[in-house]
Amino acid sequence: MKIIITGGAGFLGNRLARAILDSGSIAVDGAAPAPVEQVVLLDRVELGADQLGDPRLRSVAVDLATATAAELAALGVFTGAAAVFHLAAAVSADCEADFDLGINANLRGGQAVLEACRAAGNRPVLVFASSLAVFGGWPDQPLPAVITDTTLPTPRSSYGIQKFIMEQLVSDYTRKGFLNGRTVRLMTVSVRPGRPNGAASGFLSGIIREPLAGLPTTCPVPAGLEVALSSPEASVEGLLTAAGTAEPVWGSPVAVNLPALTTTVGGMVDALAEVAGEAATKLISWVPDERIAALVGSWPARFDTARADRLGLRAEPDYGTVVRRYRQAYGAAATGARP
Repeated sequence: MKIIITGGAGFLGNRLARAILDSGSIAVDGAAPAPVEQVVLLDRVELGADQLGDPRLRSVAVDLATATAAELAALGVFTGAAAVFHLAAAVSADCEADFDLGINANLRGGQAVLEACRAAGNRPVLVFASSLAVFGGWPDQPLPAVITDTTLPTPRSSYGIQKFIMEQLVSDYTRKGFLNGRTVRLMTVSVRPGRPNGAASGFLSGIIREPLAGLPTTCPVPAGLEVALSSPEASVEGLLTAAGTAEPVWGSPVAVNLPALTTTVGGMVDALAEVAGEAATKLISWVPDERIAALVGSWPARFDTARADRLGLRAEPDYGTVVRRYRQAYGAAATGARP
């Protein structure tokens, strides 16, 4: 079985690929797990053999912000693919700073991926990683206290709008029979290893990752801000469950909100103190950034995820569990991405 992961060189794509390869098999659309023959990582950079470390992994360099559907189809990698995980995206703050980047990477590139799946001719399962950023309250249309699977998205960022448009395209390509689409809305993934990225929510990993490595960091939002988080492990489980669920069980081809671990930023720092001591929290400087606070603060923090619950998905029991697992995995090298 061939699997494609766009954004495969990134943290979550790499984590997903490793989970698939470690299992050795994958279930797609309700069928029994089948052996994995190849996992293709599509990203802007091509990984070397020393970085791949597994003969079943193949790295293909392609910039989705400029690639056409014809160019993607010409690569030949979509032919015969059983499942495509579309994770590649320009991130939130970058999309606010550069409108054209978001349009090209998230919309034009996203539709090119859909067209490549359509051209493959075998109706592959496509799992699209959307975001809680599709929700954002407006002064005259505030968000409800709890977001459900039927809450109307009202994005307040270019990134959120682009994700919501892609959700609708995935739904329509599914309705037309071109592919078998499954959209999942990820919560903010924390804790991410590696270096900071351009996401507005990047500090939600940085305030844990950097202090655990003995490095200073800043927090741009108030301690009382509520946030919806998901561990890397829970996020990968959600993506794999979306691919593996039979179409009748999955239901309508509209987005599923993945389970959220709701806490406050101050609660995250408290969890850091419990795991690493108060000294670690002293490395955090509270430096307000109105731009970041307004963007992240527009996202909801409380969800009723009935569809995900029926699929057996659950959030972590508490954020301390997430921090402890991250520290055990990465230790003092917490800012270095593990292969």
